[in-house]
Amino acid sequence: MSRAPALQVERVSHAFGARKALDDVSLEAPAGAFTALLGQNGAGKTTLFSLVTRLYHNDSGAIRVDGFDVRRTPSDALARLGVVFQARTLDLELTVLQNLQYHAALHGIGGRAAKALAREALARVGHAERADERVFALSGGQMRRVEIARALLHGPSLLLLDEPTVGLDIGSRRDMLAETRRLIAEDGVGVLWATHLVDEIEAADRVVVLHQGRLLFSGDVPGLKARGGSEDVGAAFLALVEAGANRDRAA
Repeated sequence: MSRAPALQVERVSHAFGARKALDDVSLEAPAGAFTALLGQNGAGKTTLFSLVTRLYHNDSGAIRVDGFDVRRTPSDALARLGVVFQARTLDLELTVLQNLQYHAALHGIGGRAAKALAREALARVGHAERADERVFALSGGQMRRVEIARALLHGPSLLLLDEPTVGLDIGSRRDMLAETRRLIAEDGVGVLWATHLVDEIEAADRVVVLHQGRLLFSGDVPGLKARGGSEDVGAAFLALVEAGANRDRAA
């Protein structure tokens, strides 16, 4: 029996007043795979993440995490979801371990079990030795690793990362991508990685392209290149966006 996709989005739209942030969007992020959600600022990436995480309510369409509908069975869906937001959300005055233990408590895990899971998650991202350090003493890249550890602590099926490398130096960006891909290979977690940086995409990745709330492409990298008419991922992406913008102007 085949495993359900880590994320399924079917015909989802969302508006802020008269402005449509998402327009009939459908996409999938397979289990055990890296899916890049590619789009420029204002494409609708953060709105989509907010709908998946229930920060916003989806009035149209369906969103399922590991087969569980976020509107009909939100507790089951969210229990299978780990998130790293673009904005840092760690408590700077607490230790790394305390931050993870607090997150564990939100998932109903306490006491020794929470501490053990927190230390295990930190070890998986190479930060076991930083458990008792206060977060304010960490670098930006180190904080991001702690946020990944926190997101993985409860064993999710889907990991959402919203522009996670913003503000990081080249080395930290490279390390975070490598760490995320390693976790996919070892744990089989599905990843949806929102970015506007095409150099974060590898040949074997899945790619979803959003532009001004509309889905322009969903498929593999060779398909993206063919659709954009270029062997360069960046050029193919820009060609799709320009074609989308031209359709908008002609409408």
